[in-house]
Amino acid sequence: MTTVERTQVFLLPDLGEGLSEAEIVEWRVAVGDVVTVDQSVVEVETAKAVVDVPCPYAGRVVTLHGAAGEVRPVGQPLITIAPLDGGDEPAGHATYREEERAGSGNVLIGYGTGHGGATRRRRRPRLALAPEPTDVTPTGVSTPTGGTTPVGVSGPAGGGAPVAASARPTSAAAALVISPIVRRLARERGLDLTSLRGTGPGGVIRRADVEAALAVPATRLAAVPVPQVASGPDEDGDTIIPLTGVRKAIADKLSRSRREIPEVTIWVDVDATGLLDTRAAINAATPDAPVSILALLARICLSGLRRFPQLNARVDTEGQRIVQSAGVHLGIAAQTDRGLLVPVLRDAQRLTTAELAAELATTTAAARAGTLPPARLTGGTFTLNNYGVFGVDGSTPIINHPEAALLGVGRIVDKPWVVDGQLAVRKVTQLSLTFDHRVCDGGVAGGFLRHVADCVERPALLIAAV
Repeated sequence: MTTVERTQVFLLPDLGEGLSEAEIVEWRVAVGDVVTVDQSVVEVETAKAVVDVPCPYAGRVVTLHGAAGEVRPVGQPLITIAPLDGGDEPAGHATYREEERAGSGNVLIGYGTGHGGATRRRRRPRLALAPEPTDVTPTGVSTPTGGTTPVGVSGPAGGGAPVAASARPTSAAAALVISPIVRRLARERGLDLTSLRGTGPGGVIRRADVEAALAVPATRLAAVPVPQVASGPDEDGDTIIPLTGVRKAIADKLSRSRREIPEVTIWVDVDATGLLDTRAAINAATPDAPVSILALLARICLSGLRRFPQLNARVDTEGQRIVQSAGVHLGIAAQTDRGLLVPVLRDAQRLTTAELAAELATTTAAARAGTLPPARLTGGTFTLNNYGVFGVDGSTPIINHPEAALLGVGRIVDKPWVVDGQLAVRKVTQLSLTFDHRVCDGGVAGGFLRHVADCVERPALLIAAV
């Protein structure tokens, strides 16, 4: 059997959440490189996140299907691998031959790297496991929600032009690295892996080797180039920015929301002095677990949705029905370098205020870092949007389709306010509620907003509402 006949073609896997394509950001390997089972071979950007894709096969890279910046459809060839001859296999790689034959079983955004034919089957969601047990879970790897499982198929190499070995970054040279976390750490710190001597089995470079090298001042640290989206001026001098990735997903979703949802916005000014005092008291009592204003507002929203569940819903247009969610999957609008994202805190009603604060902090940080998996960016039932951080008082935001409502919060500023018949300076903010008029009328929406406003002004009402 010839080498061509024995090649294995790994197809771009189903990334879940309705995603049908991904843009190649950066190849981690080049033609001629030797890869192991579950080694990260390419970084791709979907409409939801940037993720590293591991390859389920071990061998030598024959073809890279697509160049950086190219959009590849799900199910099309991504990389072609030829198995190694006995004499070609470097030290350390034989350790992983049994794993290759058995299939690694690792999971990334709804697909497995098990071997087999081109059939698709359901797979129970599992946490992704890094090949090197001493490393933490790599960013971009998630627990899927029962996505389908396309696997690579054996066959001749498909189309696509090979990428020259010289095009790969220095850190992706023929160093013996198994863990994608090690490659990521070295890449982010500008460390040339070929300059290291691995202490793992067969000379495998481990995370400890990279950290040890980073601890010693050296001249080999260098800036790592960041791939840029192709853009630039046209013949008229206008700047052309491609509508791709997250930006395209945002545009599509907002356009659909405006087309389908008959939205209404109502608003009210509130005295937030009591809320700020309550937060200060909580943080003074628990300095090791401080809560944010956003966490308190989230708690108030949860109280309002318990009283007015009509707003924790979506409209199923095909089924001609309104679906009220049993749990509150709270979306938090977060501005990032890649655009506006809405990470979701699932079953937020089960969290304490302290747990809400912790989850909000870690989730928004991960969203801005681009490490949230697609599953964390969908499935929300209600969104909280703190646009006051941009220094604005109010807004009429577009609902995050297919949700039914969104609460917006403006900046908190000193304003004159009448208290017990006397003029005083108070901390005032504006709350706005945009809601889908199909799920409820003004009475429900107004009742919800008034409840939220009352709790902001008198946080003790939250205790009474429990």
